[in-house]
Amino acid sequence: MQPTELKSFLESRLAGTQVEVQGQGCDFQLNLISDELAGMSPVKRQQLVYAQLNDWIVDGRIHAITMKFFSRAAWAERS
Repeated sequence: MQPTELKSFLESRLAGTQVEVQGQGCDFQLNLISDELAGMSPVKRQQLVYAQLNDWIVDGRIHAITMKFFSRAAWAERS
């Protein structure tokens, strides 16, 4: 799986979310930039993302994934 494929997939399913992906093979790190996601509880937002990725986790295309969530303002402060 390519990072660009994962980015496009998530951005198409999580409206209003910018996704930055690092990694290769089946191990990825995600930065998810969204005011909506940043406002959710940590458990709820991870459940939402894992629900989108479940098929790829089950079939082994994704083995390990880490996620960080940012509001748009917090992301802009990092840049």
